[in-house]
Amino acid sequence: MIYLTGFHAIEERIKSGRPCGALLIAKPGPRAQELTVLANERKVRLSRVGTADLDRIAPDHRGLALEVDDDSGEEIVSVEEFLESLGNIDEGGRKDALVIVLDEITDPHNYGAILRSCDQFGVDLVVTRHRRIAKHADIIAKTSAGASAWVPQAETANLPRAVEAFKEAGFWIYGADMEGESAYSRDLRGRTAIILGGEGTGISRLLRESCDVMIAVPYFGRLNSLNVSVAAGVLFYEVMRQRSS
Repeated sequence: MIYLTGFHAIEERIKSGRPCGALLIAKPGPRAQELTVLANERKVRLSRVGTADLDRIAPDHRGLALEVDDDSGEEIVSVEEFLESLGNIDEGGRKDALVIVLDEITDPHNYGAILRSCDQFGVDLVVTRHRRIAKHADIIAKTSAGASAWVPQAETANLPRAVEAFKEAGFWIYGADMEGESAYSRDLRGRTAIILGGEGTGISRLLRESCDVMIAVPYFGRLNSLNVSVAAGVLFYEVMRQRSS
């Protein structure tokens, strides 16, 4: 069993309608009372517990915690299901779609922050190589401000093969790299996939070879690097800006 303890994480998980266990309440403060009302509306079971009990099972709690199963509440789909939902672009299928491929993003805080930006900027799918580690579910849910309950995610054992499937479906593949071309000079509309490399390691060789173009966020400071979650937010915004204009 996993316990979500962030207020936003709990709220968005309940609102998402995905299965969850009881809402454990130790300190009925104002925020806890709001979540209690929401839980009652959504038929989520309430359970009064002692503070010591909650300290033991969810040390980072703020007076309450939500029980969830090991799936951590993420909307898990397959790459094949997602591509099927888009349809064939030559037969009237959806023309605009944004997919994010995460190549070994290991820091759960970065992963959560990226999911938060994905929700804000309309990313259609996040693809990772491995399932999120259960012990990180609460960190991811907190850092994403609950976005992990909403952003569709796909898992695959073979990222290069998944990227090739996107190519065959008409996606243009961009790799994020500070030495790449300015993202502002590229047309990021249409079916677009952006690959983000791991912290400190960047994009792996096989995935780099799969990219059509390497793009970067232009910088004007002395350091030619950005935290991956910050760079992700800038790139996602640029895609949205181009599409909305």
